[in-house]
Order: sequence, then structure tokens, then C-alpha cells
Amino acid sequence: MTETSAETEHPTPTGDQWWRAAVVYQIYPRSFADANGDGIGDLQGIIDHLDHLEALGVDVIWLSPIYASPHDDNGYDISDYRAIDPVFGTFDDFDALLEDVHRRGMKLVMDLVVNHTSDEHPWFVESSSGPDGPKRDWYWWRAPREGTVGGHPGAEPNNWGSFFSGPAWQFDPASGEYYLHLFSRKQPDLNWENPAVRDAVYEMMTWWLDRGVDGFRMDVINLISKVQDLPDGVVPPGRLYGDGYPFYGQGPRIHEFLHEMHERVFAGRDGQYLTVGEMPGVTVEEGQLFTDPARGEVDMVFQFEHVGLDHGPGGKWDPRESSVLELKQSFARWQSGLADSGWNSLYWNNHDQPRVVSRFGDDGLLRRESATALGTVLHLQRGTPYIYQGEELGMTNVPFDGIHDFRDIESLNHYSEAVGALGARADDVLAALRVSSRDNARTPVQWTDAPYAGFTTGSPWIAVNPNYTEINADAERENADSVFAYYRELIALRHRDRVVSHGTLEMVLFEHPTVFAYTRTLDDRQLLVLVNLSGDPADFDVTEVPGWDGAELVLGNLADATPAVDGRLAPWQAQVFARAR
Repeated sequence: MTETSAETEHPTPTGDQWWRAAVVYQIYPRSFADANGDGIGDLQGIIDHLDHLEALGVDVIWLSPIYASPHDDNGYDISDYRAIDPVFGTFDDFDALLEDVHRRGMKLVMDLVVNHTSDEHPWFVESSSGPDGPKRDWYWWRAPREGTVGGHPGAEPNNWGSFFSGPAWQFDPASGEYYLHLFSRKQPDLNWENPAVRDAVYEMMTWWLDRGVDGFRMDVINLISKVQDLPDGVVPPGRLYGDGYPFYGQGPRIHEFLHEMHERVFAGRDGQYLTVGEMPGVTVEEGQLFTDPARGEVDMVFQFEHVGLDHGPGGKWDPRESSVLELKQSFARWQSGLADSGWNSLYWNNHDQPRVVSRFGDDGLLRRESATALGTVLHLQRGTPYIYQGEELGMTNVPFDGIHDFRDIESLNHYSEAVGALGARADDVLAALRVSSRDNARTPVQWTDAPYAGFTTGSPWIAVNPNYTEINADAERENADSVFAYYRELIALRHRDRVVSHGTLEMVLFEHPTVFAYTRTLDDRQLLVLVNLSGDPADFDVTEVPGWDGAELVLGNLADATPAVDGRLAPWQAQVFARAR
């Protein structure tokens, strides 16, 4: 490990673009900590564990939705943007959380879900009251396809498929029309072409900022602008529905809408705020435009290229082995593309992704080594790192026994469609779910080795990973050689050394099949990051990294390793060296 202690206090990142030096921690409240024993995480449970986050050293907490919701998609279907769902607590609880977060020098960012609402939101209730209702055009309503009968297969206005399986249209018998839902049928898409919709969203955002929150992570925000005639998409091989993404991903008015949001909500407002655009399918070129400070859109993008590398031709439910070379190429594209202007979010895990140590690492005997190696690769790049709850403990994927163990609507709908309409073997579908299901990220945080991992005194809404007796926060915090301890070191290095937060990045040893290596440079200071992303020893040509003999080792994940750039790395070894140029 580094010789510099992570105990050293660091100032809260400040100034223009303060988020360059910040580290964000995502909380999925349902699975974080349950204080009242009902088996579902809540706001008081978060308050009870803020010491853990402060000890880790993070600067920003991103809170997944806590708004009122029917929970068809675990809170990403919002029925009231200005209410706390009782399952999570009250506004008194929220205000106490916000005050405690700020008292500790951290910021709190809310999840903004405005591509769609719940079908139980008053806006949609009014919209669905009839074709002449005052909010009819707040959502996307269309008549059945010409020559068809509404409600029958093939009558949908176009052939788009939903991200959650099935068609992207739901028939309303009362009006004889369909409404668009890119996700669940209970998540109708808002019509951002209507200025009244945008006004209502901006007013709601301002209301939350006035309450004291520090910004927003914007869910699938790149989907809010649609091509207005909603044409059919190409039907990929082996699929039932057309791909509508070309007509709603980075739609024709997306930059206009995001700039308008910035001007209406943030421009001229006192304070330091963070805006993060989650943008599935965004390209490097679009990401640069979205995050160029001169354009006034969002501070950083949350892109998906690197977490799609292990998807086969059939998508996420067709998993494949990806290579270290593919990972390097993907990261290099984004580092290069956003080098001059723009900014990227750096992440391995979130509530939608399987656990990285199981996905790209070794969740067996070398779990700690691979978790820390992967953390090193990510955190020291140019961008703002994100930690998803439990990642700092090295939590792993879950050995789900059968479909009855799953809770996620995406997984359950896929199983039903694949086994039913497509005739796939149930065992094959389950095998893919075990690898790729979002539920891997949603099992309770493993706090202790007590029953239910100390998450709840009741019965948890989803089963705890059985390895909680070995992998838990209590054990990690007491071990100076743990994943938790190493993540503290990574965060401390970013805080104390501006070369991490502000330096340029250059890839080295780029063609090496398993060594992920790069330099960070700022003025006369330089870091060399060397990581073996493999369970086998790795040799590399030291002539490709000249001048590092005798450089200072500032971070390493193997305590007994000799600190030298000698052309050889042990399995999953990470070393970070510093020198003056």
C-alpha cells in the first residue's frame, strides 16, 4: 500500500469545476440500510451509516429515487416528484439526512427521472382522461396503425420494442389510442415537445434546489427528444420488435432542451451544483458536445460503451467474454475524445450493472486483488469516479437459484418473453440472468456477519448474498489490507494530488493483452499507473516506459511486492509511481 496515510484530512473540493477532484457514491435506498425493520432500506438507515461514507472519504452522495412511486420499476416510476415515498420515510427524515450530509462536508445529488413518469402521476391521470383533456399532449398518444383494430397485435402505432420487453405502446380502450412507454407500461414517456412539460420539470428542479440539494443525476436524459413522426425501426435478427433508438437517442432537439434546462434552472444561481447526464448509446462525439462547458448543457456524461463490451450479438442477455484490449480501447476513445473539453463519469458499477469483481475480475480466491486492481484502473483516469454501494467492500454477483429469486421487472419480463414467446430453454435464460440481471447490484449491502448481513431486523425484500459472513463492512473496516482500505487510499490520492484530478492522460503499453497502463501529467509532475488485469503473471517491455527507475511508489495493492518498474506484474497487481519530469 501507499506510504501516505489515507487518514489525512482533505478539504472539500471547491472552485470552478470542483467535481474534477470529487468522488461520488451512489446509494440505492431500497437496498442500503433498513432502520425500521420492514425489510426495505430507508432514509434513517442512510443517516445511520453516514460515518461509513465519511470514513471512506467520498464527496458526493447520489441518491436513487425516493419520490412517491408505485414501485413498478423500484422507484424509477414516479407518481409525485415533490413527495417522499412513505416506504423511505418523511420529509423530516430527508431534511435530517441533507443537514447531516452537508455538516460532514459532502453534497447530495438527487436522481432526476423526467423521460417518463408513473402512469399514476396526476399529469398522466389527467392526460389519459380523454383526447380532449388539457394534458393530453403532455405524453405521446397515437391512434392505432391504419387498417388495424386497436388492442390487437400489430395495431401499435409503430414497431418499437420496450427496454423491458414487449412493445413500446400500451392500448387505452377508453380512448381507442395508444401511449408510448420506452420502459414499463407503467412508465409513459413525457412529451418534451410541449413547452408546458418543460416548464413543469424546470419548476420542480428549482423547488428541490431551493430545498438545498446539490444537483441531479439525470436518468436516460438523452432519450427525451423524439423524432415527431415516430417511424418504424429495423427489427434485429432474433427480435420481435423494431429498434427505435435512431429516432429517440440523441433526438433532434436534445441539445436545445438541455441548454434550456441549464439556463432556466442553474445559470446565475449561487452555489456549486452537479449535473450528470445518463446517456445510454451516446457516442464520444456527442458526449463531448453535451459536456463542453461553453455549451451550458451538463457537467458530465454517464455513458455505457465499456459496460456493453461483454454483451453478445443478442444484447445483455447474450453474455460473452470481453478482453482487456477491448476495455483499453474503449476507455482510450473516451479519454481522447473528451481530453480538450468535456468530462466523463468513471464507473464500473451502479444499480443497473452486475458487480464488476464478478464481471471483469475474479470473485473467488483473488477477489480482493482483482477488486483493487479494477478500482485502480478506473479511479486514476481523467474523469469523476463513481462508487456504487458495496463496491468498496468487493461485493459480488449472487448465486440465484431460480426465477423466484429475482425481483427486477426487466429480468422477469425478459424471462417471460424468452421462455414464452421465443421458446428459449428456461435453464439457458436463467444462466444469462445470473450473469447480467440488475438484481446482482440490488441485494442488500452487507454490513455485518449477523443475520441478513445487518441490513434489517425483518425479512429483506430481496435475499442477501450468502457470502455476507465473509464479505461485510465490519470485517473490511477492521482490515488494513481490505478492499475498503484500498478504496480510501484511491480517494485520498485524488484529493491530495492535482495530477489525478487535472492532469492529462496518455496510454502506454497499449497493445499489451492484459496490462492496463497509462501516465497522468500535470506541469512537472507525472504518475505511471501499471495494472495487470489478469489472473496470470504479466511481463511487459520496460523500454516502453523509460525513466521510471527509482520512482516513488505512491500506491500498490500487494503489500509484499517490491516497488519497481521491472517489467513484471503479479496476477491482478496494481502499482502507481510518481516522478518529477
